[in-house]
Amino acid sequence: MSITCDFLVIGSGIAGLSFALDASAHGDVVIVTKRSAEESNTRYAQGGIAAVLDRDDSFEAHIKDTLVAGAGLCHERVVEICVTEGPELIRKLQAMGARFDFAHDAAAGGHALANEERHADLDLHLEGGHSARRVAHAADMTGREVERALLAQVAANPRIRVLEEHMAVDLITLAKYGGPEVCVGCYVLDVGAGKVIKVLAHATILASGGAGKVYLYTTNPDVATGDGVAIAHRAGAEVANMEFYQFHPTALYHPQAKNFLISEALRGEGAILRLIDGTPFMQGKHPLADLAPRDVVARAIDFEMKRTGADHVLLDITDKPEGFVKERFPGIYAECLRYGIDIANQPIPVVPAAHFQCGGVSTDLEGRTTCPGLWAIGECAFTGLHGANRLASNSLLEGLVFGARAARALKDVERTKPWPDVPEWDVGEAGRSDEAVVITQNWDELRRCMWNYVGIVRSDKRLRRAARRIALLQEEIAEYYWNYFITRDLLELRNIATVAQLIVECASARRESRGLHYTVDYTELEPKFARDMLVKRGVPAHLRGR
Repeated sequence: MSITCDFLVIGSGIAGLSFALDASAHGDVVIVTKRSAEESNTRYAQGGIAAVLDRDDSFEAHIKDTLVAGAGLCHERVVEICVTEGPELIRKLQAMGARFDFAHDAAAGGHALANEERHADLDLHLEGGHSARRVAHAADMTGREVERALLAQVAANPRIRVLEEHMAVDLITLAKYGGPEVCVGCYVLDVGAGKVIKVLAHATILASGGAGKVYLYTTNPDVATGDGVAIAHRAGAEVANMEFYQFHPTALYHPQAKNFLISEALRGEGAILRLIDGTPFMQGKHPLADLAPRDVVARAIDFEMKRTGADHVLLDITDKPEGFVKERFPGIYAECLRYGIDIANQPIPVVPAAHFQCGGVSTDLEGRTTCPGLWAIGECAFTGLHGANRLASNSLLEGLVFGARAARALKDVERTKPWPDVPEWDVGEAGRSDEAVVITQNWDELRRCMWNYVGIVRSDKRLRRAARRIALLQEEIAEYYWNYFITRDLLELRNIATVAQLIVECASARRESRGLHYTVDYTELEPKFARDMLVKRGVPAHLRGR
């Protein structure tokens, strides 16, 4: 079976959906998403979208805050583009029905999420690393609201087709069949039917999100298995800066809780990090104390947990009135209450967890990758915005900006050229597996290996151990892949193994501590490493100036 389209989008978060809506003005769009369309990292974003929306703020201040957080590796032109183009795109989201909180709603003590006054002042949160209130939000469920609005627009658009329960297997490049190095689509697994279909496109856009599931503890949903980075790497596209994986400092610690993030906005509103005995510990760790950038806070928590032997620390917002907490953070309040934690009257047990991938598939200012015909936007892309550490709430901003820029760049894509003659998927001699336990065993071992050896604090010895074990796991995974029919679980395992390899490779090559990459063997910044780590298939990580 084959499908053809002008634009193939892999992923259904803010970047992919916003691109699809803009690109539909120029051609037909197919969105491939491996579960339901609403299941993406975007849906779970609590904090909001950072942008200069207040007269007391400035582009210069937002740019400076982003550069400071990025520890010398941000691409300044990209930062400038995202900061200056962001406000208009938030207004565009509002026009599409996204209901952000307004200042008068918050002042009245409610979160009506109304949108009657398009130009009313938005209620803006302050988050760590920001010098001003500039985070537009919908209570503490911003991602869910943005996803709702975009999916409603997609559902009403006859030029966009959504294939749920479909997962990208590998990109189709003509070089595999004796042609030029150009991407012309993707082989896609229909999960329900267990069949692989061929999707050909004039442009293929990776918008598949991050890879938090490469780690044992993550705030990401189960879909975040690094699919875009893995398939792009296998196709020969350049990948960069994979060593910079952001660990969110505060995920809920509870034996029955899974992947629940406690937003940085709590600390923006005065929440204090404390040891189990109630002692605050961020004073003296950083001039901004509890509002320090995420990498600083995550390492501080990791240090205190190891020093004291505790399983977690506490995040305390009980100094605020109960009504304020319930009204400001209704989603977090309700979720914690499910586990018997009343956050208005008792501190929240928290631990760091893998949260955001700052590296990814290298792109230019419009989202083009180094592989012709292939584009990347959102968390799976490396644009240079985040540098060595993402500033809070700049991620949804990046997805919006590059979704719009890619769609503009592709408005004149060549749509009349004939479709290439490439074969259907060949199952070869693969058969049905009777030992799926191999997948679960390798999945668990890989994620635990990454958590223990390639986590918040690293060392050369740990990285070498991780590299050896990942290589062995990849051999086992490859053997299984070629012998049995593919499944979503197998593809996800294969992809997180590739991402793990890339993270270790980049981390091993960066012999300094910078931003999110901290190693006990090289604890200081090294000026000669103020460059990006670039990796191409078959070529070790190396340094090259941008």
